[in-house]
Amino acid sequence: MSWGLKNWWRQHILKHEPIAEISWQNALAQLHFLQGLTLSETIQLRQWATIFLHDKKINGAQGLIVTEEMRVMIAAQACILILNLDLDYYRDWLEIIVYPGKFILDYEYTDEIGIVHAAHMAASGESWLAGPIILSWEDVTDINNKQGHNVVIHEFAHKLDMLNGAANGFPPLHSNMDPHVWTAVFSKAFETFREQVDNEEELIIDPYAAISPAEFFAVLSEAFFVKPCEIKQYFPQVYQQLSAFYRQNPAMRWPHRS
Repeated sequence: MSWGLKNWWRQHILKHEPIAEISWQNALAQLHFLQGLTLSETIQLRQWATIFLHDKKINGAQGLIVTEEMRVMIAAQACILILNLDLDYYRDWLEIIVYPGKFILDYEYTDEIGIVHAAHMAASGESWLAGPIILSWEDVTDINNKQGHNVVIHEFAHKLDMLNGAANGFPPLHSNMDPHVWTAVFSKAFETFREQVDNEEELIIDPYAAISPAEFFAVLSEAFFVKPCEIKQYFPQVYQQLSAFYRQNPAMRWPHRS
């Protein structure tokens, strides 16, 4: 689709399929980390969320009825990641499946010495390469936890990571970003964090981040938006790279917390 046609189509959606004012205001009231947005940022976020809800299907599982307010809650959080990017970052997939609570994942994996294991575990979110995102609504609504955990941001960060293949903590960077710097910064921070987890030190992010570079990127993306001042303080170089990638500086939205 050409830029002109795409822009016309998006304007058509914004005009004819607006998000209800009450649903939008309720979402903003619940999502505290969005309350520091400027007026222009809030307008842009609402526009992205509106088009997002036109482009993506959000379906309930296990009898869950997905309401308009639930759809808006998910869309607002999904679109904060691409606020200064573009909705094309969420291309080539269509569906979000929402369970009432945690759901069970069954899968196989091969360990470092070649032994195949079967895993059976409860999950709050899952992202599939070129496939759907799966969310637990119970966890979507858990937005005021101390760890800064946000399952929507986490899973959509995985989607960005997957734009150049399987998630590995290395999303497609902008032309003005140095991939060697990104790799060096994240590798060093990841190894340091794993040592902190092994030593049972006090942590400011979810220890799940130590599982892999992909989870480290996703967990830090959550915290980058939800508690940015702490990430800027404890992971300054990582914060700088995330700020360049997302083209946002969320710590500036909370100057009283710096």
